[in-house]
This record gives sequence, C-alpha cells and structure tokens, in this order.
Amino acid sequence: MSFTDILLFILIIQVVHFFGTWKLYKSAGRGAWEAAIPIYNAIVLFKIINRPWWWVFLIFIPIVNLIMFPVIWVETARSFGKNTTKDTLLELFTLGFYTYYINYVSEHHYIKDRSLKATTKTGDFVSSILFAVVAATIVHTYIMQPFTIPTSSLEKTLLVGDFLFVSKFHYGARLPQTAISFPMVHDTIPLAGVKSYTKSPQLPYMRLPGFQNVQRNDIVVFNWPVDTVRMFRDRSGRHYDKPIDKKSNYVKRAVGVAGDSLKIVDGKLFVNNAPLQLHDRAKPQYSYLVEGKGQGFNMKSLIEIYGITDGIQWVNRDKNLYKVNAITEENLSKFKNHPNVKSIEKIITPKGTAEAGIFPNNGKVNWNKDNFGPIYIPKAGETVKLDLKSYSIYRRIIEVYEGQEMGIKNELKVKGSKVYLNDVEINEYTFKQDYYWMMGDNRHNSEDSRYWGYVPQNHVVGKPVFVWMSLDGNASSLMDKVRWDRLFTTVGGEGKPTSYFVYFLIGLVLVIGYNYFIKKKK
Repeated sequence: MSFTDILLFILIIQVVHFFGTWKLYKSAGRGAWEAAIPIYNAIVLFKIINRPWWWVFLIFIPIVNLIMFPVIWVETARSFGKNTTKDTLLELFTLGFYTYYINYVSEHHYIKDRSLKATTKTGDFVSSILFAVVAATIVHTYIMQPFTIPTSSLEKTLLVGDFLFVSKFHYGARLPQTAISFPMVHDTIPLAGVKSYTKSPQLPYMRLPGFQNVQRNDIVVFNWPVDTVRMFRDRSGRHYDKPIDKKSNYVKRAVGVAGDSLKIVDGKLFVNNAPLQLHDRAKPQYSYLVEGKGQGFNMKSLIEIYGITDGIQWVNRDKNLYKVNAITEENLSKFKNHPNVKSIEKIITPKGTAEAGIFPNNGKVNWNKDNFGPIYIPKAGETVKLDLKSYSIYRRIIEVYEGQEMGIKNELKVKGSKVYLNDVEINEYTFKQDYYWMMGDNRHNSEDSRYWGYVPQNHVVGKPVFVWMSLDGNASSLMDKVRWDRLFTTVGGEGKPTSYFVYFLIGLVLVIGYNYFIKKKK
C-alpha cells in the first residue's frame, strides 16, 4: 500500500463517517459540517462521547486503531442511549454500521453527561478488555517486547530458556507494516495454530527515531530474512510468503555493520582486516576433537564442570575419540589439563573446501563456516561494482530487500558477461538501506548470516536489554529449574551479569507496604 493508497483509504473512511454520524452530531448540539472535517471531526466526536481528545492519536497508530474503532462504535451508541448488550454486539458484528441505523432510523437522544461506566456486565467486560489490550499493544509494539531464547547460538551470553525484554526504542520502534493483525502475537495465534494476520493491506516501512544505531557486537533481535516457514521451528517443507514484520524473530550478534568488510579465517573473525574485538561477556565457542586416555570420561560431569554447551559424542570408540560440541576457549584451557585428555584439536573446515548451504549458495565459491569471504556489508548511499563476480552476493539484496519488500519490482539478470537490472545494463549499484552481518557466538552450531546472508535495516526489531526470568529445561525440580543468578540481569555491560532480583523484591515490598498502610491511613 503506497502513501496515495493510504490517503485514499482515509478519505473513504471520512466519507463513511460523515454519512453515518452527521445527524448524531446535530443531536449533540454540534454542526453537521463538523462531521466532515478530517481529524477535527474526531476531536469533536470524542467530546460528544465524553472521552479525552488525545484519543485522536490512538486511531492513527497501526494495530492499535483496529482496537480503537470498536471502542468508538460502542461509545457512540452508548452516548445516544443504546446501552444494552444487544446494542454492543450489533456495533461489533456490523463493524460499526449499526451507527447508520441509529443515525437514520432509530429514535435517539443525546446523553450529555452520561456515566462512563457501562450499564451491563457484558459492556463493562468488553470495555475493560479492549482498554487493557490497547495499553498492552502500545507497550508491546513501540516500547518493550518479551522474547524467549530458543537455541544455544548465543550460549554463555544468553542461555536457552532466558526470557528477555527487547527494547524497541533503542534503534527506533518500527511501525507495523501488516495493517490487520491479531494484537500481541506474532505470525500464529496460540492454541488455534492459524495465521494471525492478513497479507493485505501492507503499509510502507517507517521507523520512529531511536537514540542509537546498531553497533558492532550488539546483540540484536531481527526478523529472519529468508523465512518462508509457516511458523518458527516448522520445517515441514511448506512455504509461506510472509510480510517482513511477521517473519520469525531471531537473535544474533551483529559482528559486522554497514560499511564493514568481513572475513573468517580458520574460525576467527576479521572486520576491516583486524581481529574482531568482542566484549568480555561474549564467549565464542567451537567444537573440538578429543583423544582420550585411561578409563575415558564421565560425560555428565564433564558437561557440568566445563560448561560444554551441546554435549559430547563418540566419534570412534576403538580410538577413544570424542567430539566436544561447543566449549569456550577459557574452559578449553582447563579441559586440556584433565588427566584423561591425551590431545585436543579444534575442528576447522580447511580453506578452499566448499560447504553446502553456505551463502551466497551459488556453487561458485569454495567458502565454509570456518573460512569465509571476504565480503562487503552494504551501507545506504554507498555504491559497489556489479559484475559477474559480485552478482550473486548482491542479487537477493537488489531483488528482494530493495525490490519487492521496498515496493519495487526489481529483476536482476546475467546475459553473457553483462548484468541487467530490469532489462537495463548496469555495472554498479547504490544501496538504499543499511545491512548487517549477524552471527552466533556458538560458531559451530548457529544458523546465521554465513548461511543466508545479510540482514536489512528494515528487518531489525530491537535490542535485548534485560533478562527477567531464566529456566533450565534440564533441571528436575522447580527450585533447580530457575536460574536465580540470572533473574533481573542486564544483557549488555561489562563483567559478570549482576542480578537485581533482591532489589526488585525490596522495592515491591515497599510499594505494597505504602499502598496498604500509608494510603489506607490517609
């Protein structure tokens, strides 16, 4: 939907509103013409229904306005004496066109100083639910969104079972592009298992101003760019063409930002030809081949003592060979001193060995997860040479991220030795938005940019800032299941995370005590 389409839609809404309410405006002592002036008519209507004028802003907020319209329909009916459960249901099930009946057919009398409390339990329940959903939707969409860590790709920094709050305002809240969607859920309605949105209409991409850009090494929540699955973790083979804001949410570390050049050499990341400097909380992990000696290992104790993320598995029992799946370099140095360890070798896919499924998935590069690149990470306004070599690297960006998803139909082709964009020969391209390179710290067990490429700016959701709960799925008892030392800890910062859970409990007790004793006494 273009801005022209949006203006046309607003105009239609204004016409429908005028013809359905002008007599009601007159009954309320206002002029019929006041029902025809955009925005002003909404301010007047809110005065008529005895609601605050700033509600005008709510009807222009995507998703929130879907909830506000039913509220306005019901409140309008009540302001003209239609207070029964039947009236409420008729407004809801006719999508507000019951107002036409009140305006033209039904006898109605304006109640100037009506009570804002519903006269029926059903009406009161509906009003309470709607306002609660409005408030929660605003917070969820524009301020803070809950998120759960599902995989071990960022293990040691974020654990499987961490429950996060993701800030929308750090990078600037992205306005919903899917105009019609079930509030506060993602691509699927829980329990029902059905799609939570309609693909049309789609609003243009817009983002509110943030107070920082994505920085190198930031942990970022984003929409998985190549997502075509029905819902997250569904690998049934069924493909779905999803809107940007309904693609599955992923969380990775931004190891490269717009304008960077990046390469991986024997598992080590280099950005702008210098080794990537990680924060001290970041703990990169790799897989190792271990040759044991003596009686072998107690697998369970090893995993617990050395924090081996993805476990240990046999490679060759006769030769006493094990594969240690993901261990930090810090724990590795301790593990080497284990009396039953004979030798340890990092598992690195050699340079020049092509790995299936590695970006750009064109069969023309011999890259793998440990030896990759170099590549350039596009920056808005920057121009790159476009030839047969770079064609595959930037094809998806140009056709999809800067094409269909930006409202443009782009088609990139190769004819002989030349590259054509929409049948026009080109030898360079200027990018329209920033891009990022996202990877997990668990280098050998992370589905990340090495496999599906760049993450566009318009796919960025927010920044994880706070762990409010953390559950260990392998623990047996409830008390052991809760990772108490991770409750109310920050995601960013230096040094070991500090739990503020005790301070939260103290604050909660003080608030409850104040409300119970001080306010009660007053």
